[in-house]
Amino acid sequence: MLILSFILLFFILTIHEFSHAFAADKLGDPTPQLNGRLTLNPIPHIDPIGTILLPLFLILTQSPFFIGWAKPVPYDPFNLKHPKRDAAVISFAGPLSNLIMAIIGSLILRFMIFIPNIYFPIWTADLLTTFIQLNILLAIFNLIPIHPLDGFRVVAGLIPQKYYHDWLDLERYGLIFLLFMIFPFFGRSPIFTIISPVINFLMVLLIPSQLGGII
Repeated sequence: MLILSFILLFFILTIHEFSHAFAADKLGDPTPQLNGRLTLNPIPHIDPIGTILLPLFLILTQSPFFIGWAKPVPYDPFNLKHPKRDAAVISFAGPLSNLIMAIIGSLILRFMIFIPNIYFPIWTADLLTTFIQLNILLAIFNLIPIHPLDGFRVVAGLIPQKYYHDWLDLERYGLIFLLFMIFPFFGRSPIFTIISPVINFLMVLLIPSQLGGII
């Protein structure tokens, strides 16, 4: 299941980053395409920390969460008609893709449950359940308003203009603060303590309670 989770994570992160690039391209910025990021090839999207080191760290610390991020998609705000708003749209496109994939996975699982007299191997249910879980985790985690996560730019697009540049000044401290918040104190990561209620709610909502009926 560990290898499967890594494979799914690479696939999900690729869709996530492609969604950023696609949104930027549609908003008039060719930068992602020029940098080779408007692609479903996972290799250009790999970030050493978020795609490899963080997942390994969470596994080694036996964290109940298996998440990460990929290399940020570059964009040029000068190519955007409404830089503040459009940057937020580009950032939100990634987590939105995760929520859409989680919903699609949930619909497929429910289809499997409610189709009588058809046997589905146990691995298909495990695959889809892991797929849904990873997408929910990545969507909520990436919406946290700390750089380099997407939520930082989403909040930047929503706050009043007078606070905009002060908010962007916090970007330089983001990665340090994020790693500090992820580090488990007394066996529990502060950041996951905060987002767990939302994650658990979506898990209950999207993962069918009748899952045992297809095994």
